[in-house]
Amino acid sequence: MAKLLLEAIPPVLLGGLLYLGSGLGLLATRLWRDRGWQPSGLRPGEGKWLAAAIAFGGVLGPVALMFGLQHTGASTASLLLNLEAVLTAVLAWVVFKENADRRVVLGMLAIVAGGVLLSWPSANASQPGGGWGAGLIALACLCWAIDNNLTRNVSASDALFIAGSKGLVAGSVNITLAAMLGATWPGWSSALGAMAVGLLGYGISLALFVLALRGLGTARAGAYFSVAPFVGALVSLVWLGEQASTGFWAAGSLMALGIWLHLTERHAHEHTHEPLIHSHAHVHDEHHQHPHAFAWNGQEPHVHEHRHTVITHSHPHYPDIHHRHRH
Repeated sequence: MAKLLLEAIPPVLLGGLLYLGSGLGLLATRLWRDRGWQPSGLRPGEGKWLAAAIAFGGVLGPVALMFGLQHTGASTASLLLNLEAVLTAVLAWVVFKENADRRVVLGMLAIVAGGVLLSWPSANASQPGGGWGAGLIALACLCWAIDNNLTRNVSASDALFIAGSKGLVAGSVNITLAAMLGATWPGWSSALGAMAVGLLGYGISLALFVLALRGLGTARAGAYFSVAPFVGALVSLVWLGEQASTGFWAAGSLMALGIWLHLTERHAHEHTHEPLIHSHAHVHDEHHQHPHAFAWNGQEPHVHEHRHTVITHSHPHYPDIHHRHRH
């Protein structure tokens, strides 16, 4: 959809409209859900992580993608977006010390190989400036990888608030930047169409991704998210009538193998939970055996600040907000 909208809207302005639609739609949904404005759940000191995530993922990332789409086919661009998962995982492992099993690493290598194959100059020979386009899309993926890892630090907060704030701030900044660069405002049908695409493709998608970060950890959430580019590539081939080369199908097969390796991973060992105080939606499972300082009607899931005590046990798990332990 963004590829088609570029025919009527300049890249920077389109990036702004996509995110503005996301922000307005999600924050309106949050107001409706809560019957008014409610606290976000951000703890002291977490605002800086959200601000940095907005700068990388909301301002820089979409602009790089829009310029990259001008020089790359939509199907190729869709598969190249798998690099976001790889870069997300590398940052999670190297910088944030998230655990990496052999199966996950092999899957990432397969996805990288597919991305390299797609980015090779001969693979983009039919696209003017194809090499530059692939590079800009890779830059967008790096921005979103940084965004994903920063958002991990605030993922226990309200997902609609996080995603809506990103959209509103990033959209406003990019629309202002586009106006300063002399961009011409499109017709209202194109503008509203872009905002609707942004609400679905960025807003709702991002809110669900924040919940996935909470439950799966950064690297695995990014890896599972990699199924999206294959849908985008398929739509591009069927709807836009783009042609796929042999290299395209080979790259797609490598990336599909990588995602399959991630989806079939199993991680279990004895581990210790350190004391922790936070707030998020939860049920009273083995990790949430705590008393309540208020009258509780027994409804689950529910949200309140709660304390985790030290516990040692063994079970299959992901590096979610309760399992960020060393190995």
